Amino acid sequence: MPIKVLASDIISRIAAGEVIERPASVVKELVENSLDAGATQIAVEINGGGIHLIRVADNGMGIPADEVELAFERHATGKLTSDADLEIISTLGFRGEALPSIASVSEVSIVTRHQDESIGTITKLERGVTTSKTKQAAPQGTIITVRNLFQNVPARLKFLKSAATETSHTSHLVAQYTLAFPEVKFTLTVNGRTTLRSPGNGNLKDTLIEVYGVETAKSMLEIHPDETSGENTLRVSGFVGPAALARSSRDYLSFFVNRRWIQNRSLTFAVEQAYQGMLMTGKHPIVALNIMLPPQEIDVNVHPTKREIRFRNEGEVFLAVQRAVRETLVGLSPVPRMRAPSHSVHGLSPDPLFSVPKAGARPGPAAFPPTAKQRPDQPALPASELPILRVIGQFQSTYILAEGPDGIYLIDQHAAHERILFEKIREQQICQAPEVQGLLEPLTIEVTARQAELLSSQIDILQEAGFSLEPFGEREYLVRAVPAMVKRHEIAPTLFEIIDSLGQAEPSQWSERIAQSLACHGAVRAGQILSLPEIDELMRQLEQTALPRHCPHGRPTMIHLPTSQLQKEFGRRT
Repeated sequence: MPIKVLASDIISRIAAGEVIERPASVVKELVENSLDAGATQIAVEINGGGIHLIRVADNGMGIPADEVELAFERHATGKLTSDADLEIISTLGFRGEALPSIASVSEVSIVTRHQDESIGTITKLERGVTTSKTKQAAPQGTIITVRNLFQNVPARLKFLKSAATETSHTSHLVAQYTLAFPEVKFTLTVNGRTTLRSPGNGNLKDTLIEVYGVETAKSMLEIHPDETSGENTLRVSGFVGPAALARSSRDYLSFFVNRRWIQNRSLTFAVEQAYQGMLMTGKHPIVALNIMLPPQEIDVNVHPTKREIRFRNEGEVFLAVQRAVRETLVGLSPVPRMRAPSHSVHGLSPDPLFSVPKAGARPGPAAFPPTAKQRPDQPALPASELPILRVIGQFQSTYILAEGPDGIYLIDQHAAHERILFEKIREQQICQAPEVQGLLEPLTIEVTARQAELLSSQIDILQEAGFSLEPFGEREYLVRAVPAMVKRHEIAPTLFEIIDSLGQAEPSQWSERIAQSLACHGAVRAGQILSLPEIDELMRQLEQTALPRHCPHGRPTMIHLPTSQLQKEFGRRT
């Protein structure tokens, strides 16, 4: 087949395929144009998942009448003037491909009035060709209507999902831009029904309420950027959710770099590293982060849809995000509260069994301040601190029941001891001084072929942790010494768990995985009866840990039943 230049309509459709993947892509490009035009109000409307109708209306500066048709030419833009501008891009759009790409695969009409003109212009296009242009009275701003998306590209239409799925993509996208621009009032109307209406008052917390709901937004923790930072430095701000708000997908991770909504694996990893030890496996946090840095420090021209960017100094950004999130979590995360039941508490068992200490066996602390003085808006204690607690007893030989200044606390004795041991082991790892116990008689363990292969590459890290292992046959090892907290009957299970977990982790995570396994196997068990002195010592050591409210695997060590909820359930308050 001879080489030839493609026809212009084919070129346009190929270009459209790079920019317009689905209806949400159209909404993204139009919303970004509205934001670049200085709009403070943006209304998005879709029907049929956006296939039948997409309309974006704004109150921005508008387009001059003599530039409307030019705006639909490829690579036409008013946002760049020279090569140097590519190094300091401050607008969301800059390529000049959005409008021509949209017009080439749909029917488009645009009503616009520039801020310096007294009358508007209405222009209609089909397959990228202008079919009519007339004058019309219109408010300042732009209204673009897109109908019958992909009407001339049936193959692309065939690959779209259901209307409900396409609607969800658009809803998610609009929600992201409300978070990126809380000072802009957004509305989203789906099939004639308004599904989102942001306040547009510039308060990100109020926008979070609209996107995620009141209860979730109230629990979010604010990251305060360094007040001493200047305009030419890296700054991280926004909100992060405590571990109790974790979700099963990463859809709730929102990253904005210089107000641009982006996807970035490094940022995702930085946030998840910050939550390490707080989240259960398979859970992901709710995060809305704003990262501001000089525009010359990022390259936004690496993806056709501009959803990915490249940092000039990715390591610096990674550390800044990780540090900001971690410090906020450690400083502000509250103790998880016991959820109010949807039914009456009268259905509870009338005779719970407690191991109650004898009177006078343990002196309590000074009297707590009256509960009535506890304000509902009082800030939570930092995650690194616990309130003053008076132990009442042990429940079902698993939970420690304690009284605090603002209610009852249930402490999981296994999870609490795990946290204590984990931090002790991590400190020993850092100092390279593990506590080791030698075995009077070596223990022989037999491993699987896969475990043997893993063990051969991991034996050095195990020896650093306190295990003394010697090959004893093809798939057998002699264990001569183990870390001090490992009981003899737990040696084999602990080793097997460590070997398997190291095989699923990166080398940088090996030390932490070993510490998690050792802490888990060395901690007191659920169902183990503890004496009051043992409970006292456990609570004392827990108070001294860096993160007393979560076990190393991310589970909470305690839950809180507020006094106000007890009063409500017993009818003492409404």
